[in-house]
Amino acid sequence: MDLFFRNKKAYFDYKIEQDLEAGLVLTGPEIKAIRAKQVVINASYVRPFANASGHVELWWVGSHFSVSDGDPTRTKKLLLSRQDIDRLVGKQTAKGFTILPLELYVKRGRAKLKIGLGTRKKDYDHRAELRERSLNRETERAFRDKQKR
Repeated sequence: MDLFFRNKKAYFDYKIEQDLEAGLVLTGPEIKAIRAKQVVINASYVRPFANASGHVELWWVGSHFSVSDGDPTRTKKLLLSRQDIDRLVGKQTAKGFTILPLELYVKRGRAKLKIGLGTRKKDYDHRAELRERSLNRETERAFRDKQKR
């Protein structure tokens, strides 16, 4: 698995409850852009749409692929099982979760998008997380200094 892109802002702004790997329907130039590392996923999101037969599908909206021909911000279809889609959409509508793109990578020659189901963090959650990181860093530093003596 070659990890190419990580949506750091999603991990910072949202508490991720569950994650899932989804396939993508891409064109040739889009695959080339992934391998050339010319993709931006930070401002993108995943949204459910109903197709002509009434089934709900998940679409990736707002990603930017640097392609010479075609639309660089084309909406891309996600490939998931019907059960996974129903479970994600059900949680999103019932409990107020958001479906976010977390990572984009190539696995065995196929582009995969790791999506997560998360809730937005409050300001006090950010402060608590920063405080916890600071305390962990200080304890690691103290432990390391004690080891050197």
